[in-house]
Amino acid sequence: MAELKLALGCSANDRSEALENGAVKPDGIDLDLTTVEVPRALFDRFIFKGEFDASEYGFYHLIQDVAAGNNEFVGLPIFPSKSFRHRCVVVNRRSGIKTPKDLEGKTIGTPLWSQTAAIWIRGHLQDDYGVDLSTLHWVQGAVERTGSHGTPGLPDLLTPINIRPAPPDRSLNHMLVAGDIDAVMGLPIPQSLGADPDIVPLFPDSRAVERDYYQRTGIHPIMHCIAIRRSVYEQNSWIAQSLYDAYCEAKNWALNKMRFADVQRYMLPWLYGDIDEIDEIFAGDPWPYGVNANRAAIDTLIRLMAEQGMIAREMAAEDLFAPVDETRN
Repeated sequence: MAELKLALGCSANDRSEALENGAVKPDGIDLDLTTVEVPRALFDRFIFKGEFDASEYGFYHLIQDVAAGNNEFVGLPIFPSKSFRHRCVVVNRRSGIKTPKDLEGKTIGTPLWSQTAAIWIRGHLQDDYGVDLSTLHWVQGAVERTGSHGTPGLPDLLTPINIRPAPPDRSLNHMLVAGDIDAVMGLPIPQSLGADPDIVPLFPDSRAVERDYYQRTGIHPIMHCIAIRRSVYEQNSWIAQSLYDAYCEAKNWALNKMRFADVQRYMLPWLYGDIDEIDEIFAGDPWPYGVNANRAAIDTLIRLMAEQGMIAREMAAEDLFAPVDETRN
């Protein structure tokens, strides 16, 4: 039987490398894979231009879709992007910000208020540091250039917030250095960090803070998932399991490559010490897929989006995804 041709867009990373080089092939699928360095462009091509049958997708997009009854896409519990985000809060110390609570009443730049990274950061500030998010003033715009980050407008929220677009001739980085905003939250991190002595991280030892967060909560924050066009999925529902299994195999291929101890694969001088730490903290697998292994992260992001006025209702984690056998993760 002929394989199903499937166009898939995803970010270039070690988790997708085996799919790109052909070391792993999804059963029954002739995969036409497009990889990019910056996945934000993929979302726009997937949503607005219909370029892919399946794509890496902002996890907040999927949650908003399901909450709003938009069934154009079906999620898969594959998470190409996870990241701790405490390091993604940068402040101008002339603003007097020394602790998270000092952010209250301040003006914060963000590339995209609804960016999954920003949702998580606001959640950390609220849940762990008692920051009253209603006191923050927001400026949305691109970090290193003028204009917007992708093709968004200002968010349409159930709970009003104080937000405005950046001036058309200013980047968030320039505004931060000039003191016109007090901090930048989200990605990318402003280039002035490390170049201007007044621009500093809110959490100087972010790795220790993030390690503590994971050990307390079991959450490695999810940024992106994989989504399939429902029209494609409903005609070929078996592709959900095929893609899930292939991504699990590709992830394990990458982990084995990372652990190779002859000629070191990555230019990280203490790589093997980092691997020992990963094995200790993450029980040998820092990147599990599947709903069950990620339930705490999924449920928390849904809750944060409801609390931040992005969705009208919470839902079960299973409501977001096509059913798959998670024996592999």
